[in-house]
Amino acid sequence: MAWNALVVIITACVTLLMLREGVRRTLLRELDQVLHEDIREIELALNEQEDTATLTEQLDRKDAGHAQHNWFAQLVDAQGGNLYRSKHAPPDDVWHLQKSGRAETVAEWRLLSKHLPMRKETVRVGASLEMLHADIARLDRNVLISAAFVLIVAPLAGFWLAGRATRPLAKIISTTARLRPSQLNERLEIRGTGDELDRLSETFNRLLDRIGNYLQDKRDFLANAAHELRTPLAAIHSSIEVALAGGRTNEEYTELLTEIIEELGRLEVLVNQLLLLSETETERLKVEKTHVRLDQLVLRSLDMFEGVAEHHGIKLVHLSFPSVTVEGNQQHLRQVIYNLVDNALKFTPAGGTVTVTINVDETTRTAVLAVSDTGPGIPANELPHVFDRFFRRDRVRSDVAETPQRSTGLGLSICQSIVRAHDGEIAVESELNRGSRFIVCLPHVDTENGTVSHSLIHSMVGNTRT
Repeated sequence: MAWNALVVIITACVTLLMLREGVRRTLLRELDQVLHEDIREIELALNEQEDTATLTEQLDRKDAGHAQHNWFAQLVDAQGGNLYRSKHAPPDDVWHLQKSGRAETVAEWRLLSKHLPMRKETVRVGASLEMLHADIARLDRNVLISAAFVLIVAPLAGFWLAGRATRPLAKIISTTARLRPSQLNERLEIRGTGDELDRLSETFNRLLDRIGNYLQDKRDFLANAAHELRTPLAAIHSSIEVALAGGRTNEEYTELLTEIIEELGRLEVLVNQLLLLSETETERLKVEKTHVRLDQLVLRSLDMFEGVAEHHGIKLVHLSFPSVTVEGNQQHLRQVIYNLVDNALKFTPAGGTVTVTINVDETTRTAVLAVSDTGPGIPANELPHVFDRFFRRDRVRSDVAETPQRSTGLGLSICQSIVRAHDGEIAVESELNRGSRFIVCLPHVDTENGTVSHSLIHSMVGNTRT
């Protein structure tokens, strides 16, 4: 800050000195122009009239009119005699220091002379520099006053302006210094000036919003995970305590062990799902992609659900699939298919239908997998949260508890993570009391030339309808 003030002071002083010198040169130049005009007037008068007496009268009047400027004129003949000489004219020896035809400063005078070859005469004019020096002296005083003003005011103004300019930055620093992972509610002030600091504050506030949402999601995730883990652990703990109490028949012990195995299976599924979600969120999910026949993978996956669908009186429908190849990880894609079909069966009542279709959008060259059900549908206010972790729909089929693996609320979130890891998108459409439809769009592989199409997947998801 001190350096800035010093630079301002030096710049101001140099500017004032240049101004002073510029004014001095301008005044001299204007005086020289006047002297040159006087020479031309006298020369013209000499050429027009031979009467020296008349010229002398004219020069006397001019001399009297310029007395306050100490103006003078002198007319010298070929022998050096004075034909005319103003009373303010300097001594003759001064003129020997002045070159003819050019105005020069000699002592306290500004002199100009011109020799007239035709008349063998020399015209001399000049003026005292006393008034010019007085003007320069007044200018010097003003320059000194201005310089003193700059020396005093510039540092103060510099400190004030610097303080005002850095005050918003100081607020930013103080606000960020108070931020803690457990306290991210503070936001930087937006002054509304639209300058760089305002844009910096807006960017930082958006960053704080993202960090806050991320940390809140983490806290919710941990809380929900702990709750989900506690339920099977509590059931296992209770069953073991009952078994240790003794006094049970072999059949009862067998039933207790079966319950423990079921809860352990549910616990294993939950832990695996949590691990998979953790890998996708930290971008550690390694998707080793190969060419996968999506139609064949879906058919093999549906075979596992035929018995479950028949047991619950649900019709599982799939039409003849076209040959569709995508690039991806077969195990992860099977997980997506399993989760979507399992979810559809859970929410479809007896007598309902679950339909699975596959097609290729020829415009975007995108493979589209759709799983539809005739369940209760999803309310509009719940649709944005369907893919959230641990989200559970309320209107689940009444006998869902009979299935070996109850819902953890992670299936659809895992589907979304896997699909996005495959450069695809997943979406849901639903209408109350008519059912829901989950749509997965994946880059399609052109088996003829081996190219993969990634175009317009996002628009495909938004525009696909039942």
